[in-house]
Amino acid sequence: MKILFLNPPFLPKFSREQRSPAVTKSGTIYYPMWLSYAAGAAIQAGHDVTLVDAPAEGRWRLERVVEAAAAGEFELAVIAASTPSIANDSRVARLLKQNCPGLKAVLVGPHVSALPERTLAEYPWLDGVVRGEYEGAVLELAEALAGGANPGAAPGVTWRFDGGVAAGPDREADDPDRWPFVSETYARFLDVHNYFYAHSLYPIVTILSARGCPNYCIYCVYPQTFSGHAYRPRAISAVVEELKFINKTWPDVREVMFEDDTFSVEPERTKRLCAAIAEADLGLKWSANARCDLDLETLKLMRRAGCRLLCVGVESGSDELLRGMNKRIDRARIERFFADAAKAGVMIHGCFMVGNPGETRQTMEETLAFAKELRPDTAQFFPVMAYPGTALYRWAEERGFLRAGSFADWLTPEGQHNCVIDRPELRASELVAFCDRARREFYLSLGYLARKFAQVFTRPAELRRTWRSGRRFLRHLIGGTR
Repeated sequence: MKILFLNPPFLPKFSREQRSPAVTKSGTIYYPMWLSYAAGAAIQAGHDVTLVDAPAEGRWRLERVVEAAAAGEFELAVIAASTPSIANDSRVARLLKQNCPGLKAVLVGPHVSALPERTLAEYPWLDGVVRGEYEGAVLELAEALAGGANPGAAPGVTWRFDGGVAAGPDREADDPDRWPFVSETYARFLDVHNYFYAHSLYPIVTILSARGCPNYCIYCVYPQTFSGHAYRPRAISAVVEELKFINKTWPDVREVMFEDDTFSVEPERTKRLCAAIAEADLGLKWSANARCDLDLETLKLMRRAGCRLLCVGVESGSDELLRGMNKRIDRARIERFFADAAKAGVMIHGCFMVGNPGETRQTMEETLAFAKELRPDTAQFFPVMAYPGTALYRWAEERGFLRAGSFADWLTPEGQHNCVIDRPELRASELVAFCDRARREFYLSLGYLARKFAQVFTRPAELRRTWRSGRRFLRHLIGGTR
């Protein structure tokens, strides 16, 4: 079967697969990693596959995508969708179907996984959606379509037929080692130089070492809607082989980002993986998402294996709020983690969020003071972002705190993050204004500027990364979000 995997056109550099989809202030743009995994699985199964990442490739305007799809005579289009872009993504599917006779179009991603029936009701031209991780479901869907069977019976698929909708059962989580290396699909279809993480060295490649997260933080969208809470690590040997493939394929790549929801779920596996990476002696820097609960010994092992930076969710300086978020961590443990990371020489990107249940103006100030005290290398301050399918979204919806007229309201007119949780005692506009101020106070402080100046001499490789992200970010620091 001829299958098109499409990250559809929307706003330039719109980062659809990140946890809070938007056009970022720093220029960060994620790989279409999940689309690429599914495309690789389809190639492995013998299908004729094309993968297009329109937001990353400026030349892929809507008209060109439609023309290429028509010329390619595709039979199935698998289209990535996100909460703020859902109307646009559905419209792209409609145009593809209008210009490609017989084409079946399905949407994938966390948003449609959380709201499959609503999506099909609001966009009647869609043929279906695929829920959750979708490599195996897309393969079964393609097989059913080719054989004339009812795709609605396939696990993980919600399908339109005869004016109705049929939903197959939820799909059991697949073994991640079942699929080809996602980097192989990148090499076939994508230009690695189109992707950028503000906290990482450039060029960068993102992969997974494991799927699923056993933690239940109320705001985190992927474990609650897409990849689940069952932790599924890849074989350590497979991860190392993929790093070798990346090193050989792109000699100029300077960092690999492990995009696992939580890289360090199993401490002993983390140590074994780091030992194996160190033994391979690739000279490749890497970063990962982690929790603030790693000990000094593990951090030192990670550093010896090439770990340059960890991206961690601190979220709040209030223990009470951390408990309300179900973080299962407190200020004291976070402080110890930051101290140990500094001793180990591992840099930290700290994520801070305001507006969660119980937030007050006082706790917001506590969070800003905590961020300054912790002194991460980089920090992000966000007003709370609630997405369908999460416990946080249900909390806000049940209390009438969602002020959005449509999902498009999750973005500003410029495509940046917009807060849609508006509580009587703490307005969304106040959360946004606080985050603007927090960024300015953090990044423009004399202490931070002095640390960055010193870093140029102690870690010269960081200069290019800082310049690339900083020159765009600076105008937002000075001018605010709008």
